[in-house]
Amino acid sequence: MRKTLDLLYMSAAALAALFMIGLLVMVLLSIIGRQLHFNIPGIDAYAGYLMAGAGFLALAHTLKRGEHIRVTLVLQHLPPAAQRWLERWAMGAAALLALLFAWYSVRLVWQSLDYHDISTGNDATPLWIPQLSMALGAIVFAVASFDEFVIEWRGRPAKPIETEALRHE
Repeated sequence: MRKTLDLLYMSAAALAALFMIGLLVMVLLSIIGRQLHFNIPGIDAYAGYLMAGAGFLALAHTLKRGEHIRVTLVLQHLPPAAQRWLERWAMGAAALLALLFAWYSVRLVWQSLDYHDISTGNDATPLWIPQLSMALGAIVFAVASFDEFVIEWRGRPAKPIETEALRHE
């Protein structure tokens, strides 16, 4: 099961990387188009869709690598037992919020498909298409959040508090 979940997180991260490459291509096409006086309709919108998709698809991988921003001001002053319980509570709350986020993201895609929503730009893209990457990223993030919650309840040792940010300030 662990290998399957890790493959899911890595696949979402790889897709996010492809979206970033697509974003680069869109930006370069836009710059070249301005220099050579031609316009590709909707290129700015597509760049935005790719940027949003890349951000959402990378959420789970970022969480699993411990790269999400954490506020440890209170946590570091608590005894170890209280730290564990606060960590469990925080992971439980995060998992529930991630699940709600995934639910409403999928609901948004479904409603856009049902109402035939299209973008207001001159590209007239059906909005469910770019929203799909957001929903997929939110679903994978919810899975990763519940994965972290289960790992925390199974007694994983507390993660060491990163002080790297403090060294650079």
